[in-house]
Amino acid sequence: MEQEILLELDKIIETSNNNITITDEHGIIIRSNPDHWKMYGIEADSYVGKSVYELEKNGVLSPSINALVLKEQKEVRIMQHTKSGRVVMSTGYPVFNQAGQLVRAISYSQDQTEIVKLQEQYEQLQSKIVGFQTEVEELRVKEASHHPILFRSSIMQHMFTTIQRVAQTDATILFSGESGVGKSTLARFIHDQSERHKEPFIEVNCSTIPETLFESEMFGYEPGSFTGAHKSGKKGLIEQADQGTLFLDEIGELPLAIQVKLLRVLQEKKLTKVGGKEERHVNFRLITATNQQLKKMVDEGTFRLDLYYRLNVIPIQIPSLRERQDDIMILLQHYLKLMNKKYNVTKKLHPTTYDSLIHYDWPGNVREMENLLERLILTIEDPIIAPEHLPYELQVNMKEAVDYTSHYEQEHAESKSLKEALEEVEIHLLSKAYTQCKTTYEMAEVLGISQPSVMYKLKKYKEKINR
Repeated sequence: MEQEILLELDKIIETSNNNITITDEHGIIIRSNPDHWKMYGIEADSYVGKSVYELEKNGVLSPSINALVLKEQKEVRIMQHTKSGRVVMSTGYPVFNQAGQLVRAISYSQDQTEIVKLQEQYEQLQSKIVGFQTEVEELRVKEASHHPILFRSSIMQHMFTTIQRVAQTDATILFSGESGVGKSTLARFIHDQSERHKEPFIEVNCSTIPETLFESEMFGYEPGSFTGAHKSGKKGLIEQADQGTLFLDEIGELPLAIQVKLLRVLQEKKLTKVGGKEERHVNFRLITATNQQLKKMVDEGTFRLDLYYRLNVIPIQIPSLRERQDDIMILLQHYLKLMNKKYNVTKKLHPTTYDSLIHYDWPGNVREMENLLERLILTIEDPIIAPEHLPYELQVNMKEAVDYTSHYEQEHAESKSLKEALEEVEIHLLSKAYTQCKTTYEMAEVLGISQPSVMYKLKKYKEKINR
């Protein structure tokens, strides 16, 4: 009967899903299932009769759960790390005889290596998600702050850091940069971020007001000041900006006579209407912008030096779009999505079209890009906007793609199969998208395929993709 019980016990231990080890009161292994020791790097036939203290000393068991049970004389649970790099969760129990003496220690062990790896991967994924959530929140805050300027380039980041720093002050700012770079947008953003954000934001394009009307428009006029004047007079643009922000765009177009009067207003915070004698106090923040070289105009005598110094307190140069190549891709995607939503369509750009637009100089900068995409969305009937749909000046930028195709045809047409040829073109387009995009979702948008397809192809050609 006793022999049968021992046979049953051995069979239970051998077939158990748990790895079981039984030691006597001295820590000598008397029973264990063979698979158990594979985790510890010991052959299946070499564990019985071994001392767990010896195995612990040799670093095989780190630490030994049975040894801890014998020492503590109570249930113990630990995580072990084996020489082979496995992570094992072990639970041990003491066995006492009728006299209360500890005579056995039984332990159950489970390999947790894969679970630990999954947990680490999960934590890494969670960390990435938190990072993405932070980035999305930053973008949401920017959008909520009426900040439609999108960028990832370091040159724009440096400029925007300066803008955020001075937005809370009342310092006079002079924006300079090419037409269409976003001077008006940034001026509005500064106003919205300042303590004056609840007060008026008055924007004046100095190039659109005739010189004969400039003084009356800027400073206002009293009733009956001149023929055609409104009988109740008029409040000027400067006075309308009282307590708020006055933004003078194209400040280089300001007539010299008005420059003198504006300088006096900036110095004394007072103005006098046309035809009036009473001085009015005004308090406003001044932001100006120009696409001209004001210092050169000073040297030529077309712009006052004293006014130039008054305006040039915080000079901020806004880079052109060709200077911020890293931003072109996200701007193209932004305006494409914006126009699709505006006109309730789902147009896409062909990958070669993307390539041509990315390498275009954009002399009209962001404004030109927005206008171009709106025109293409409205005038092209096809769902895919192909390179031939672009204006002539943009089509010349396709030369690189054409040269590549021509070179490929000449060098490889005779020696490559159709499958190899298609793969090579696919690798070429993937490489370009990989260098131009930050995420696989952006790559999918550019290539006109799904994000899982992008992941599959990157894995397929990972040794050949030009990184």
